[in-house]
Amino acid sequence: MSWFRNLTKVSSFQLSNRPRNQNSFPFSSFTFLSHFSTDQQAHQNPPRDPIQYSGLGPTKPDEKPRVVVVGSGWAGCRLMKGLDTKIYDIVCVSPRNHMVFTPLLASTCVGTLEFRSVAEPIGRIQPAISKEPGSYFFLANCTGIDTDKHVVNCETVTDGLDSVDPWRFSISYDKLVVALGAQASTFGIHGVKEHAIFLREVHHAQEVRRKLLLNLMLSDIPGITEEEKCRLLHCVVVGGGPTGVEFSGELSDFIMRDVRQRYAHVKDYIHVTLIEANEILSSFDDRLRQYATKQLTKSGVRLVRGIVKDVEAQKILLNDGTEVPYGLLVWSTGVGPSPFVHSLELPKSPGGRIGVDEWLRVPSVEDMFAIGDCSGFIESTGKPELPALAQVAERQGKYLANLLNRIGKAGGRHANSSKDMAFGDPFVYKHLGSMATLGRYKALVDLRQSKDAKGFSFAGFISWFIWRSAYLTRVISWRNRLYVAINWATTFLFGRDISRI
Repeated sequence: MSWFRNLTKVSSFQLSNRPRNQNSFPFSSFTFLSHFSTDQQAHQNPPRDPIQYSGLGPTKPDEKPRVVVVGSGWAGCRLMKGLDTKIYDIVCVSPRNHMVFTPLLASTCVGTLEFRSVAEPIGRIQPAISKEPGSYFFLANCTGIDTDKHVVNCETVTDGLDSVDPWRFSISYDKLVVALGAQASTFGIHGVKEHAIFLREVHHAQEVRRKLLLNLMLSDIPGITEEEKCRLLHCVVVGGGPTGVEFSGELSDFIMRDVRQRYAHVKDYIHVTLIEANEILSSFDDRLRQYATKQLTKSGVRLVRGIVKDVEAQKILLNDGTEVPYGLLVWSTGVGPSPFVHSLELPKSPGGRIGVDEWLRVPSVEDMFAIGDCSGFIESTGKPELPALAQVAERQGKYLANLLNRIGKAGGRHANSSKDMAFGDPFVYKHLGSMATLGRYKALVDLRQSKDAKGFSFAGFISWFIWRSAYLTRVISWRNRLYVAINWATTFLFGRDISRI
């Protein structure tokens, strides 16, 4: 072992006598980050603050113009998929590196589907982000927009308190598309953010699943009182829209098919309550609403009409004074603009979203567009605010991709070069219908274009088959379609996975 001791002595001597550069970053971080900078001065004189660098500078006239997309939801991902990468470089800024197929998110909470089945990586949606030298994806939040200088300010996402400090950087853009989506509405009710779970992201579904399975196992421990056991196994869903109804249906199906077999000791204690201020599924046909009410009640879901006044750690208070204890609380009462959207000094729609015209441009701001749940038509257009639906966002993304491709081919691809261009036909939205599953091989399909219009509507097993077939074809990649199909088949044959991982 003497040769090993000599080797370590030599290595220690070399490391101790290595010259130190006090301005250098650990692991040569600045050398890596300077790849994204066009500022030559930054290469020669690195900034003293190690959490900042200059970022991506303006593109030159002979370079490919840059489209910056803020957000990775339905609208932003459909836009990136449709953009012509021969015309534009694409830079996406988002706190998540995947798109969530939200219509199937409720199924992952109870193990019908695995989480990877509803998450599509951005690099698969637009391969240029992973391959092209001028296209990037940055895991970051947008902290500000300078519309005069055509610059987006960003800050990287970090995990937990023990992670590295966030990096702050800026990106110059030729065209900017804001597709930030929206956040769950709490209506200012105390305690909602602290105690409820919002079903909008994959980590929300993971939290619901872990909480549900934890309560099931805790309730079976000796010494738990009857009252505490009932509270732990009481699942409360607030909001009778499609998401709340679908989750309630999936949860009741899970209870009837799986819990009663695998948690026999507590099977009579677990139940679901759906609280809605008005009618459930208010956008659906009256006949479908009555059918949904009947099926949910038959499945063991208790329907309560009321308004939540206050949320505490183990119970919620309704406006009539009723106290509802819970072990799991899922909040699904609609969405509204995020604080960042509120902070932007831009024209706003009557609902507080970023105001856009008929071509989805932000008025009075050059080269800026907004699509998806964060945008709405300004009053001068005379158009109503579109609902916060995936099909609206997807249609807007597809329209804007085609519009930007036409602008690019016509010579308006660079910043401030499309002021006097004709944009062609404005965006027009036509509703294709609505669907919702109720569990137990039952679903609703409403093909009317509006609430008051006439059209076809279905309910029952055929609707459930249509619902599954439609969403299976709408899943973005063949990889995830295969995942979903296999998960459905596995659940049908062997039941749901109840592992708490």
